[in-house]
Amino acid sequence: MNFHNFEFTSIDGQPLPAKSFAGKAVLVVNTASFCGFTKQYAGLQALWQKYRDRGFLVLGVPSNDFGAQEPGTASEIKTFCETNFAVDFPLAGKLKVTGPDAHPFYKWAAGEVGVIGSPKWNFHKYLIAPDGRLVDWFSTATAPDAGRMIKAVEAVLPK
Repeated sequence: MNFHNFEFTSIDGQPLPAKSFAGKAVLVVNTASFCGFTKQYAGLQALWQKYRDRGFLVLGVPSNDFGAQEPGTASEIKTFCETNFAVDFPLAGKLKVTGPDAHPFYKWAAGEVGVIGSPKWNFHKYLIAPDGRLVDWFSTATAPDAGRMIKAVEAVLPK
């Protein structure tokens, strides 16, 4: 089992199979529009712009699991991200990322990294290698431009 086995739905309601990202390094981030960390959208967009031509992708996964900070509809979330942060990286539809009803990817990821590496708040990040392995995770407080994050992303970019 790896990341490529999972299916998402895009924020526009279209199928978004993770296997379509095979061969790319992917940063999966659970997001929220009304969080103190929402400004990380700007850093995620910058990271995506910097590395996308080298086989890197950010996948935003809106979730209302923490503090009910993503109450909007899919179209409200998409408009918010595009208008406020010029986000053009892929966004999934809103999902549960914790608990028994969590999306299967998040259940798998929690099994891979344990409780310590599971989302505790919005903007938790999982780094996926081009072959679908989960290779690292970053807590909410780790900014997209943090040295540790940049180093990890550069290390898994396709050769």
